[in-house]
Amino acid sequence: MDVPGGRRGRADRRDAGDAGADVADGHPTVGAPDLRRRGHRPGTADAPGPRRRLPDVAGRGAGGVRVITLSAEAASVLTGSYRLRVAVESWLGEQLLAEDVPVASASEDVDRSLRVPERIALTVPRHDRGTSWSPVTDDHPLAASGQRLRVQLGVDLGGGTTEWIQRGWFVVQESTADGDAVTVEAVGMLALVDEARLVSPFQPSGSLVSTLRGLVEPALTVVVDPALADRSVPAGVNYDEDRLGAVMELLDAWPADAAVTEDGYLFVSPATPSTTPVLTLTDGAGGTVVTTAGKSTRDGAFNVVVARGVAADGGQIQGVAYDRFGPKAIGGEFNPLPVPFFYASPLLTTVAQCTAAAETVLARRRRTTARQFTVRTVPHPGLQAGDTVAVTADEYTGLCVVETLSLPYTAGGGPQTLTVRSLT
Repeated sequence: MDVPGGRRGRADRRDAGDAGADVADGHPTVGAPDLRRRGHRPGTADAPGPRRRLPDVAGRGAGGVRVITLSAEAASVLTGSYRLRVAVESWLGEQLLAEDVPVASASEDVDRSLRVPERIALTVPRHDRGTSWSPVTDDHPLAASGQRLRVQLGVDLGGGTTEWIQRGWFVVQESTADGDAVTVEAVGMLALVDEARLVSPFQPSGSLVSTLRGLVEPALTVVVDPALADRSVPAGVNYDEDRLGAVMELLDAWPADAAVTEDGYLFVSPATPSTTPVLTLTDGAGGTVVTTAGKSTRDGAFNVVVARGVAADGGQIQGVAYDRFGPKAIGGEFNPLPVPFFYASPLLTTVAQCTAAAETVLARRRRTTARQFTVRTVPHPGLQAGDTVAVTADEYTGLCVVETLSLPYTAGGGPQTLTVRSLT
């Protein structure tokens, strides 16, 4: 029994037919095996590892939106029945361990409220064409010793043509061989930052950008949207153990947002949601079902954010942001008195910085109490958490942000499930 290692010739590469799904009315169904050799996936032959090219920052939408782009032809295919394929590579540093991990079933779950939002689950045959996929050695493609999985999804355009898009990079968290199958759990690249607690107190110097890079790199390469203004970090700032917590505090104080791109970079952008939808979801159209969560609570609700910092002379300063719209607006029926949320950071040194941070925190906290909808729809390989979508349903018509998603990669996974919250 061989152990996978290095590249296999293209003539020997696994066909995607048994690792794909025919998608119709939101339900992937098993199709007849496609015995043709699949087309060359972009970047497979010459990709040296996770960090290959910088994202096209200039080409991104308003607010630095991360968008996985599809061709017009692929986008049109997604409106009907189509075949979705999956391809997985395993890398250890700059070494390609396996070009084509055989996948029996796979899915992805993303939740923006988690410190590490992304998680994928794979089921791999224990033995496949004379190769053992049981992670018995530290350098095995499915071992949890730093191995990273590159996931690509393909949309069958017909005529033997498949358009491949990169879904993302994931760190192998755990692999377990049981019977005839190996189950693999992999997590988003932010896990590298989350698990790397600070060994000694971190005292930043320089600017916000250099501090962020000092906390994150070389685990992740930081790419900053030019729309963000950098500024100096005040003296006396100290971070103790929580490296990822320090990153989040810095982003709130900037204010900015950050997410790992499909190419494995940490992209930092203005903390404002896009008002341009990447997709329209209409209840009852093409198998799409939109339902209201039907939950309302006062827990965690507020209508004022107070952000506090320290001026250069040591005096305390603050900025305030008010919720002036919606059912919980200040001065409304929710409560005639202000209901505040307090936020403090030593990175805030002016009233303007405090006010900007307060507005960002207000927008983020409002999102957690906005109207929530569950959407079940045909799997869309390019949709990401944080994307803005247009929702049309009996109870609501307007813009929403994707907060969670569950995306089946293979047959039998059912429809794609989204949790979205209204922007209005």
